[in-house]
Amino acid sequence: MAQDFLVELGTEELPPKALHKLMNAFADGITQGLKSAELSFGEVKAYAAPRRLAVAVFGLADKQQDKQIEKLGPAIKAAFDKEGKPSKAAEGFARSNGVTVEALGRKDTDKGERLAFVSEQKGAETESLLSAIVDKALAQLPIPKRMRWGARREEFVRPVHWLVMLFGNKVVNGEVLGLKASNRSRGHRFHCNRELEIHSAHDYTQVLREPGYVMVDFAERREAIRAQVIAEANNVNGDAVIDDDLLDEVTALVEWPVALTGRFEERFLEVPAEALISSMKEHQKYFHVVDEDGQLLPFFITICNIESQDAAQVIQGNERVIRPRLADAAFFFETDKKISLESRREKLRQIVFQQHLGSIYDKTERVSTLARAIAEKLGNNGDWAERAGRLCKSDLVTEMVFEFADMQGIAGYYYAENDGEPLDVAKAMYEQYMPKFAGDELPASDTGTVTALADRLDTLVGIFGIGQPPSGSRDPFALRRASLGVIRILVEKRLDLDLHELLELARDNYPRTALGQYDTVVAKTLQYVLERFRARYENQGIATEVFMAVAARKLSRPLDIDNRVHAVNAFSQLPESGALAAANKRVSNILAKLDTAVPSNADELLLQEEAEKALFAAVQVARSEVEPLYRDALYAEGLAGLAGLRETVDNFFDHVMVMSDDEQLRNNRLALLAQLRALFLEVADISLLVPAK
Repeated sequence: MAQDFLVELGTEELPPKALHKLMNAFADGITQGLKSAELSFGEVKAYAAPRRLAVAVFGLADKQQDKQIEKLGPAIKAAFDKEGKPSKAAEGFARSNGVTVEALGRKDTDKGERLAFVSEQKGAETESLLSAIVDKALAQLPIPKRMRWGARREEFVRPVHWLVMLFGNKVVNGEVLGLKASNRSRGHRFHCNRELEIHSAHDYTQVLREPGYVMVDFAERREAIRAQVIAEANNVNGDAVIDDDLLDEVTALVEWPVALTGRFEERFLEVPAEALISSMKEHQKYFHVVDEDGQLLPFFITICNIESQDAAQVIQGNERVIRPRLADAAFFFETDKKISLESRREKLRQIVFQQHLGSIYDKTERVSTLARAIAEKLGNNGDWAERAGRLCKSDLVTEMVFEFADMQGIAGYYYAENDGEPLDVAKAMYEQYMPKFAGDELPASDTGTVTALADRLDTLVGIFGIGQPPSGSRDPFALRRASLGVIRILVEKRLDLDLHELLELARDNYPRTALGQYDTVVAKTLQYVLERFRARYENQGIATEVFMAVAARKLSRPLDIDNRVHAVNAFSQLPESGALAAANKRVSNILAKLDTAVPSNADELLLQEEAEKALFAAVQVARSEVEPLYRDALYAEGLAGLAGLRETVDNFFDHVMVMSDDEQLRNNRLALLAQLRALFLEVADISLLVPAK
């Protein structure tokens, strides 16, 4: 018979940023425990609020299935002598199972007939297993540091005050974390600060909601907050900006959400909106409001944990709290504007970038030189690029960034604008950090693009040059992210630049004595950056073999590599690709075994078989057709054209003996195959598309 199971752990306020993760991990632990105990069950539902973690399991079997246990004994030949009397081995096996030899059965196995004992193991009652399952699930929660409370020896992320465990409508007879199970939970700390009796898993959420004033379903509470925030913003003719991370955190902070709208003085809108938003979001967990053009409005929405009888007083309290923080932001902004970014550069000498690579000031000098070089390669404004590189880190020593770390780059934009710098230079102050993460937008301006490239290339070359590449999960200078950023910028912005040349330029900005691996750093860094391509294509569903086929060409222009990868991927989908890849593999193996070089071109006069004459003619035609396509980087079209060679190639291998005894004939046929392979090698080594055995 199936019953429903409920466990609720009542605690002090749980860490808000970890609550959702703890909730899901608790449910996963209970699920795995039930599976390990071989108990059948239906839906598993997780709940979480600031003062509780809970899991409900519906349709849980009330006991384990009975099962037969079979034990194998000695072989029949060893179990009985010639007269059929049991041996000591047979008697020992019977005795170990508490029966006589006559009570044992026999079973055929792949090693012959053996004695066997079959017993029935009764399934355990579910209730007797639940406490241990819950204990194990709690012990496996991802809690970096556990604590003790009072005189207790038990440990958890926060002190635990009550435990509900019900199987059906019956309290489970057990203990968890030193607490005896009961059917008594507790309501909202202020609205219902008393015990609440829970009768079953089915009435759990309803009892906590009314009279308990606890919306225990995390997802439901989250959506209720979203709806209230949107409604509050509409009341002031604005649109709420709801950041998912902030929404999750606020959901983890309240049991009974009530949204209220406050306002601040419009004079603060003269401060960069990002600073105001940062202050409201990070310090107070407020949602901000914008108009239809996306401009910040002088309102904020806070989520209270109570239904106040005097909401106006709550709003005024929040307005009093946020006012000095916004005033600080305004003060920092006005103070910072009095000193130009250029004037702040000297302070950067005091900030170490890396002990072997100098200060942040030194880095800006290198970035400015490299940014100009990249800009000139692209035909962009070199003066702007150099200027952006010089100023790009100056906002690190402003009061605004010191107080609001996430304003780095953004503050630089506003201060550059205030200093009268060209718009492209100002934009580069924040675009230098783009993309910040996978899927983030790329720099939009030309100057921002080259500054972002120069900054990353300088870091990559410097850290590799002192022999400190990433290892395992350790990547203190975020070189993986920097590499992916370089690739994305070059590929997605269609910049046909040679990465090897860019890395050489970056290296040449360092004193030779600064880089212990000066002569090898470019090759090592290039290999590392290009290796990041593999994960990029895996995420796009492109087989590793496709990337490896292009990588075999040892190219260093990321845009060109990307064009080739997509061309080879398209080719690999054609029905002819398998046979042509196999033919290329065969040719590659033949040529690799030769001790001497073959002629560069086949001699038509030496052709004898019709099949080789046909292949010769087909190769000549194909070459004339694909060479113009390759010159224009139309690799997909070129490879698609070569697909038509399949039948001719197959016919050649079916009817022509390549390794003829006649040396001249043999070399001519090898030259023809080399010409065939060269047509494909212009794009990639498609022999690598053949699956490994």
